[in-house]
Amino acid sequence: MIREFKDFIAKGNVMDLAVGIIIGAAFTAIVASLVADMINPLIGLFIGGIDFSELSVSFGEAEFMYGNFIMAIINFLIIAFVVFMLVKAVNKAKGPEPEAAPAAPAGPTQEELLAQILLELKK
Repeated sequence: MIREFKDFIAKGNVMDLAVGIIIGAAFTAIVASLVADMINPLIGLFIGGIDFSELSVSFGEAEFMYGNFIMAIINFLIIAFVVFMLVKAVNKAKGPEPEAAPAAPAGPTQEELLAQILLELKK
C-alpha cells in the first residue's frame, strides 16, 4: 500500500496539481489586493463612496446582512473581469496560435482498393 501511495504521489499529474494550487493561491492574493486596494476605491469615487456591506434587515433576533452579499457579488464580478483581462493579456503576449498542419490527403477507400486488386487479378 505504501508503494502504491508513493507511485501515486510521484506521478506528474499530482505534482502539477500541487504546483497549480500553490500558484493559484498566490495569484488569488494578488487579484484580491488589486480589487480591494485599487479598483474598489476607484469605483467608490464614482458612486460616492457607497458601502453596501452595512446594509441589513432585522427580523426579531435574526439580522440579515444582505449588503455583504451584494458586495460579494460586486467583488466577484470585478475579480472575474480582472482575471479575464489578465488571461487575455497573457494570451496576447504569447503570440498567435500556430496554424494546424494541413490534413493528410485521404487515401483510397476500401472499395477502390478492392477494385484495383480485382483489376490486377484479371490481368
